[in-house]
Amino acid sequence: MKSPEHPSAGRADVRIVAASPDAARQVADALRRRFAATEQRSYPVDDSGGTRLHLTVDTTHRPEPAQPWLVSSRSSGDARTQTDEI
Repeated sequence: MKSPEHPSAGRADVRIVAASPDAARQVADALRRRFAATEQRSYPVDDSGGTRLHLTVDTTHRPEPAQPWLVSSRSSGDARTQTDEI
């Protein structure tokens, strides 16, 4: 049996096996809040209805923190009247 390849330095391959796709996504979302990560890839587990989810996390960079809606919705400072405004 061939040994699996190791991820590059600063990265970790994560495999999540859960009874449902939603449970696997919740765990992946928690990891993404802590680490930058690739898109997840999911696969069914046998006929049990379970899900196997793979993603790679970057342990050298933290993801950008989510901004509250008030901060993200601030005006760009452009006070011009828009064409659809009266």
